[in-house]
Amino acid sequence: MPSVTEIEKANKTLTTVIYALYAASLFVGVTCLVAIVMNYVKKDDVAGTYLESHFQWQIRTFWYNVLWVGIGFFTLPVVIGWFVLSAGLIWFIYRIAKGWLYLNEGKPMDTL
Repeated sequence: MPSVTEIEKANKTLTTVIYALYAASLFVGVTCLVAIVMNYVKKDDVAGTYLESHFQWQIRTFWYNVLWVGIGFFTLPVVIGWFVLSAGLIWFIYRIAKGWLYLNEGKPMDTL
């Protein structure tokens, strides 16, 4: 039976992989779908640990990004869509970077 530290290490590696999948989605969009599925499937495995806050952060990042992309595409005909999409992209990159940095430092995420 794996020890608690081995399980925590495996879950931290998984969380890193999920951040990498979100980052890769900037170039290969479908990887974010793989990442969100992994978030929901493995969510119970990280419950009660600091990694749970990272999973919440990742899930919220995904769904808010879907919202911003949707609004951006919907408003493209009136030009404001380009600004919405650009702001959403910057925000998405910020969320991935901040989460990954906190994970590497072993710190929990803000839950917003």
